[in-house]
Amino acid sequence: MTEEQVKQRLRQLSMEIRAADQQYYEDDAPVLTDASYDALRKELVALETDYPHLVRADSPSRSVGAKPSGKFGKITHKVPMLSLDNAFTDQDVEDFTARIKRFLNLPEDTVLEFSAEPKIDGLSAALRYEAGILVSGATRGDGQVGEDVTANLRTLQTVPKKLAGTGWPDVLEIRGEVYIDHADFDAMNDAQIAAGKEAYKNPRNAAAGSLRQIDPSVTAERPLKFFAYTWGDISAPLSDTQIGAVEAMERWGFSVNNLMRVHKSATSMIGHYHDIESARSGLGYDIDGVVYKVNDLSLQERLGFVSRAPRWAIAHKFPAEKAITKINAIEIQVGRTGAQTPVARLEPITVGGVVVSNATLHNEDEILRLGVKPDDVVEIQRAGDVIPQVLRVVEDSKGKPFVFPRVCESCGAETVRETDAKTGRVDVVRRCTNGMNCPAQAVESLIHFVSRRAFDIDGMGEKQIAAFYERKLVKGPADIFTLEARNDEIKLESWEGWGETSARNLFAAINARREVDFDKFLYSLGIRHIGQGNANLLAKHYLAFENFYESIQSIEDELSGAWLELMAIDGVGAGAAGAVRDFFKSPANQELVNNLLEQIIVINAEAPSSDSVVSGKTVVFTGKLEKFSRDEAKARAQSLGAKVSGSVSAKTDYLVAGPGAGSKLKKATALGVKVLTEDEWLELID
Repeated sequence: MTEEQVKQRLRQLSMEIRAADQQYYEDDAPVLTDASYDALRKELVALETDYPHLVRADSPSRSVGAKPSGKFGKITHKVPMLSLDNAFTDQDVEDFTARIKRFLNLPEDTVLEFSAEPKIDGLSAALRYEAGILVSGATRGDGQVGEDVTANLRTLQTVPKKLAGTGWPDVLEIRGEVYIDHADFDAMNDAQIAAGKEAYKNPRNAAAGSLRQIDPSVTAERPLKFFAYTWGDISAPLSDTQIGAVEAMERWGFSVNNLMRVHKSATSMIGHYHDIESARSGLGYDIDGVVYKVNDLSLQERLGFVSRAPRWAIAHKFPAEKAITKINAIEIQVGRTGAQTPVARLEPITVGGVVVSNATLHNEDEILRLGVKPDDVVEIQRAGDVIPQVLRVVEDSKGKPFVFPRVCESCGAETVRETDAKTGRVDVVRRCTNGMNCPAQAVESLIHFVSRRAFDIDGMGEKQIAAFYERKLVKGPADIFTLEARNDEIKLESWEGWGETSARNLFAAINARREVDFDKFLYSLGIRHIGQGNANLLAKHYLAFENFYESIQSIEDELSGAWLELMAIDGVGAGAAGAVRDFFKSPANQELVNNLLEQIIVINAEAPSSDSVVSGKTVVFTGKLEKFSRDEAKARAQSLGAKVSGSVSAKTDYLVAGPGAGSKLKKATALGVKVLTEDEWLELID
């Protein structure tokens, strides 16, 4: 694949996954099977791993779930409800255990324990207990804020209203999965059909719809059950191990999965996975994989989290589903970054209970590799969002080869495959060179700007953006905020489909978004690799957009302090750092941001709450660290509220020096910076 093709493919994947997330989390009406969804996620992660500099600002890999619907009250999760990274092969599991040991700086032959349990296919929920009494219950929502479904969760017989036994913490948030088993689902559908109503599609949909009823009495009539498997906010530890904590939950009255086991090797974990896969059809409830977690809770704490998932856990998913159909045509879609993505229009076919008519072809190189063309019969794999993936040609139509266009489908400008100046590597994606002058790119960028996870402007959707852009009323984001001031000339209320009320509501919605959080503002700009996760990491580090903006603009080269500070943020890789630097160094982007800042106010991020002695301090690590890896050292410091920098300056509070420390140690000594050994650092933070 060319880089242009990769970019276009990432755009398509992002759109499909976001749509599927909304259908799954918000609408409770998924159109994709789990295998199809996972295939899309897997492809997305694989491409982002190979091409980190092409990661989209709106990448689903940087977010979890979907925004609460607004039908219920909201509950902010004190501990975010994150998702899990996925493994699809046995090798992925072996790589997972190897990564854990590398991060912890452990020898390869170290024996670590991992818990393994079935991954229930239901609706995630969090139950909060205070002094042993259930006080609230919430859905996952977007991971940060969920829906208040306390009254509904109280109706479940498997949800204790008062904890049993003794020894539970005063504050205990139990998390798990709400589901309907197969026997109850069949009975529900028999009753639906007997009443002349439409049958439920699957147990997960039925469970989600039942839990999110406005009337709790309706929920009470549904056969919902709850499996507990983890926890959120707690006032005291539950155990020293994952398995011990789950056993404690069972003593306190929760239903837990009896197939949970502890393993000491990837081989043993994989064997357990295949045993569960074989027994899957007889379990009586839906599962879509097996979850592995580091069993030692002290190691879980050391490992911490990346933007949307814990480092210490992974979901080993079951295989995707496949089918054979015909390609009727191949079309090119143009993305926000100009990427030209080929999409196969298929003879519609049902795969895993869902009718699909489109499949991704990724990029120009993939078309050549597959040798695919219109009228070929192909095998497809549905493991993701709306669009599945073409795997191979089953029957060659003997027609003319497909020629990838060298001009943009949207604007007719030349398309190119960029070459990395450092590596000489040619981008797999072919990209339009016309930038924001390309209507497709401009419109897609504006759509991203007003989207839910960005500025979230009600009434400003794809249709409205396209109309304003076509009439040359909105060419850039700042133009959105001047629409009302220009309405004497525009007269929006006189447009077809508009009226005084709808125009007034749109202007009110725009004005309601003149103040925006730092992380949402960063995300809205559509910078490559800066999704919600990275935007949040940057906001928490710099706190004020002014600080961030000034620091990034001061970067002169990769030896400058501002660059080293950016690179030192745990979770922000070189691709994301480079994308941020390049974006804010561009005069056109500086003008875009400055114009926006004239119309809006960016709200500072809150400093991480921590009573640690290093909270708010700037720390530099140098030399060879012997008791932990450099990655762990950075992650631990930042989890305690410290800022980790890659260079020593007068603003540095601590230099942690291991053997072999050189120029940084000399500079710290000259500046009077406090120098600590590893042991002294550990004593300080403990």
